[in-house]
Amino acid sequence: MKIFAVLLFTVSPVISVTIDGNYSSFEPNPSETKLKFAMLDDVRLLANGLLQLGHGLKDFAVKTKGQMDDVFHRLNIFDQSFYELLQQTHEIKEEEKQLRKTTSRLQANNEEIKNLSLELSSKIKVLSQERIQLQDKVGGLEEKLTKLFHTQLKIQAREEIASPKNFGDNQDNNLRYLLNVVQAQHAQLDKQQKQIQALEEKLNNTGFQGDIQISFPLNTEEAKNTKANTTARVQDYKGSATDCAWIYNRGERSNGIYSIKPNRSKAFNVYCEMKMETSWTVIQNRADGSLDFNQTWESYTNGFGNLDGEFWLGLRKIHSIVDQADYILRIELEDWKANKRYIEYSLIMGGPETDYAVRLAKTTGNIPSALPEQKEVKFSTKDHGNNTEGNTNCPENYSGGWWHDECEETNLNGKYTKPTSKDKPERRKRGLYWKPHKGRSYLLKSTKLMLHPAEFENFD
Repeated sequence: MKIFAVLLFTVSPVISVTIDGNYSSFEPNPSETKLKFAMLDDVRLLANGLLQLGHGLKDFAVKTKGQMDDVFHRLNIFDQSFYELLQQTHEIKEEEKQLRKTTSRLQANNEEIKNLSLELSSKIKVLSQERIQLQDKVGGLEEKLTKLFHTQLKIQAREEIASPKNFGDNQDNNLRYLLNVVQAQHAQLDKQQKQIQALEEKLNNTGFQGDIQISFPLNTEEAKNTKANTTARVQDYKGSATDCAWIYNRGERSNGIYSIKPNRSKAFNVYCEMKMETSWTVIQNRADGSLDFNQTWESYTNGFGNLDGEFWLGLRKIHSIVDQADYILRIELEDWKANKRYIEYSLIMGGPETDYAVRLAKTTGNIPSALPEQKEVKFSTKDHGNNTEGNTNCPENYSGGWWHDECEETNLNGKYTKPTSKDKPERRKRGLYWKPHKGRSYLLKSTKLMLHPAEFENFD
């Protein structure tokens, strides 16, 4: 259209000059008239050409505009596709991060399974060795029983017996005792065999990973055993019972207070809890904070509280029990959300000359350890301090007697504290809590410490 306008602008002067020239003569000239019409034809022809050119340019402009619109449309589609690709790339990167985290967790689980498998294998070896030792002991006892029987027959044949009835009763008692010992050894062998089979099944079970997860609650059977029938009646075995496991082996199946007399000790009462096909001697119980555990050294030595409620059995009594053989210390914990956990340690305990120092080593459980292991730790109270590495008497500052190594470690005899919205974390350290070596501390609602001979340890 612009070209057409330029051509019209150019042709207009020519036409005007020609017309002016024609009007300058008053008389028509034939030759000029012909020339005039020829020029008009040329102009019309030129105008027609220009008009066609304008239409062509218009069509070209319309076509070009359509092509440009199509190009812009395609560019918009490309932009949208590019944005979608960016979104997909971002999602792929997020999925890649999640896959990496999952891979890391799986690797950690595999390492844990590997470690547990090695631990179970070592326990199986230990159990196998103990089984062999028990078989040797049973064989030796049978030989001693046979020799004793023959010896007594010879003595009876050679010597005149002043009191045949008493002699026969004594022999019967000796025979019964030896038979009971042999039966106990056989029962222990059977139990060890069952434990070995159970461990082998766990190792061969493809779903073992689900079993090794650290579950907070105790199993159903253990919870039922904890609620067994109880009795407040004190049962006396006439000085023959050494601990609650001995009482269980004599047929008792009810929780309650029993009288025992460990070796080289006076008789005293204990609370026996029947669970896991045996009985445990409870040495500490806390459930509601009704008893103040911030006591003196004398109180912790002799014991305090009520065996039917909250109590501490006493260091002297505890030592008299564990001094008879190797024992397992089982600790049961419950937090304020009714979640329960437990842990067991092998226990070695010194006497009063060592301030009843203990050495612990974890054997099993479903909670991380929070007590010093493979290290001798002395018991201390607010008036009988054994200073820690920081030269601090922990019971004096943190309340309650305990085997302290560092003041901010676990204290199961600490002040009974109920959680509130205003409690600060640092104040919780002065209460009844469980603090693993790594991680935060857990405020506890109830605790229970129990003892059992190590040879009857249950890995189930």
